[in-house]
Amino acid sequence: MKLELPQLKFEVPKIDEKSMMQVLDWAYEKTVNGIPGQKTIEELAADYLKHDDVETAISKLITYQTSKAGISGFITGFGGVLVMPLTIPANITSVILVQMRMIATIAYMRGYDLKSDQVQTFVYASLTGTSVADIAKKAGIVIANKMAAGAIKKIPGKVLTKINQAVGFRLVTKFGTKGAVNLGKMIPVAGALIGGIIDTASTQIIAKNALKTFTSNGINVGDGTIIDI
Repeated sequence: MKLELPQLKFEVPKIDEKSMMQVLDWAYEKTVNGIPGQKTIEELAADYLKHDDVETAISKLITYQTSKAGISGFITGFGGVLVMPLTIPANITSVILVQMRMIATIAYMRGYDLKSDQVQTFVYASLTGTSVADIAKKAGIVIANKMAAGAIKKIPGKVLTKINQAVGFRLVTKFGTKGAVNLGKMIPVAGALIGGIIDTASTQIIAKNALKTFTSNGINVGDGTIIDI
């Protein structure tokens, strides 16, 4: 008698620009307003600044958050327990949250207001590992010289929206359904390990990008232009 095993099917949420923006907005809201059981950005920054200057504190933050992103990727490869949006797999959502908190803490420690729409956009852009200038150029978004040379608050809301959408598109491409991040659907243990390695490497790149973007003198757009806070 031949024993037939049931076919197991995994429903993988579709990753598109709309769902990615929902996750980014969700993660930023949690980053700014806090997560139950987790330190706020202010508390996290204060912890690192207790015994070190800003730059040393940021360096230590990046080291810890990079390892945390890798562990987060490993754990959620088995199915995370965090309450997250259902629009995107938990392994992607959780690492975005960890990375976003790291970027936001770097920005906060260098004097930026996280409740600013403009700062929010640059935090989103930092997740791509590239500059806003590069994102804008490839998306056909024009940032006027007179605007870029002025204060960050002068960037119009329409431009911020376009940049956000371009960031969403970049991240959809990064986390596409054919990417290595989805190996965990077929090989849970190996996939989780691979996911952790990828998350660690990407977090290191993102950290370097955040450091270049949120300078102590203003926001670096990426084409040599510094926007005053």
